[in-house]
Amino acid sequence: MGSLAVADRNATGWAAMDSSGVLSPYTYSLRETGPEDVFIKVLYCGICHTDIHQIKNHLGASKYPMVPGHEVVGEVKEVGAAVTRFKVGDLVGAGVLVGSCGECTACSADAEQYCDKKIWSYNDVYLDGTPTHGGFSTAMVVNHRFVVKVPTAIAAEKAAPLLCAGVTVFSPLRHLGLTSAGRHGGVLGLGGVGHLAVKLAKAMGHSVTVISSSSEKREEALSRLGADAFLLSTAAGAIAAAAGTLDYVIDTAPAVHPLEPLLGLLKVDGKLVLTGVVAEPLKFSAPALMLGRKAIAGSFIGSVEETQALLDFCAERGVEAAVEVVPVGEINRAVARLECNDVRYRFVVDVGAGKA
Repeated sequence: MGSLAVADRNATGWAAMDSSGVLSPYTYSLRETGPEDVFIKVLYCGICHTDIHQIKNHLGASKYPMVPGHEVVGEVKEVGAAVTRFKVGDLVGAGVLVGSCGECTACSADAEQYCDKKIWSYNDVYLDGTPTHGGFSTAMVVNHRFVVKVPTAIAAEKAAPLLCAGVTVFSPLRHLGLTSAGRHGGVLGLGGVGHLAVKLAKAMGHSVTVISSSSEKREEALSRLGADAFLLSTAAGAIAAAAGTLDYVIDTAPAVHPLEPLLGLLKVDGKLVLTGVVAEPLKFSAPALMLGRKAIAGSFIGSVEETQALLDFCAERGVEAAVEVVPVGEINRAVARLECNDVRYRFVVDVGAGKA
């Protein structure tokens, strides 16, 4: 603790200065590495649609200057005196949260993502009032309770999206008891979260049906990702023929869409899991649930414990995110392309090799 030079604590990030959506170099000072902290040199950071919402103030709560990025993989450069799980040189990850109260029911149950006092990795403030900044930066200082080890079996750049998109799928499957082999699952949407849903479900030994509004996704779902079947969501006949065949559907769609066709695909006791952020109300009729004892569940990212379990599972089963790595100097171009869904399937910024 305290061995780093003063200059090392001056981080350079790519920050949004206003709601224009443009990121520009921004230098700021990091706090001292406290007894429970880990100082991380950032190597890679994934780009998520949430970053766009925050950068452009779509949610109405953005504070500037803001350094986004919450899928962070980096190297430990310093650890606090009370930290025993990590050492200098470890490859680690940090995700959506960097703090919580540690005392509430959610925190006590390893579900700190539902803590009312959680601290976001950026666009938030620490308990001392200093702003949090994310992984589009050369370095971060994070409490060790919110840091995970990245197994060497996973390429660092391909591990980054697992810290948000990956655990967003893994957490509900695990919590709802849907990880055993032999299940038949559905995945609505084939973006950053959806492609990992397919990969994880296949690694669990599930038969997977991809559901999409675009017929162009058929080939990549079946050939590239190894899905077992494809359903065009607008093909009423095909949807009707598949009624009652799925144990669950992971719904990643971030826009308003009908739920009843998805509920119709479920078996008795089937689960529809909502992971896409939709601001407007979604509708369904009560009998669509009642006549089959079906359930609609919501899920938000995952806990630190679940994130570590996910990384270990992916290392064991050979699961990695499909990424396009971009130099940090091209971050604005990557954000613009992501806004147009021009990526298969996740942008990852090479922060460690880039210079602002």
